[in-house]
Amino acid sequence: MAAPRKYPEELRERATRPAVEARRDPASAGGAIKRIADQLGVHPEALRTWVKQAETDAGARPGTTSAEAARVAELEREVRELRRANQFPKSAASFFAAELDRPSR
Repeated sequence: MAAPRKYPEELRERATRPAVEARRDPASAGGAIKRIADQLGVHPEALRTWVKQAETDAGARPGTTSAEAARVAELEREVRELRRANQFPKSAASFFAAELDRPSR
């Protein structure tokens, strides 16, 4: 189970939008993230991470988008579940094979 988030999703969106716009404008780009983070009471590194992810999702920065990361996590969960389900027939087969190999009395 995932840990609870410190900042609500609404605050993330409200903080990310002006920070992304400020970074596009060269005149206000310097210190924009720190300034906006201080105004909204958010840790600057948290806002910087949100901005990087927003830029990646928009295609302005290379990397894994949120949708791709969610899909990969879903597939990994599915693989884990299938491996766990396949473990039972393997165990049963090895048990019965061992029973057949034992000499009868």
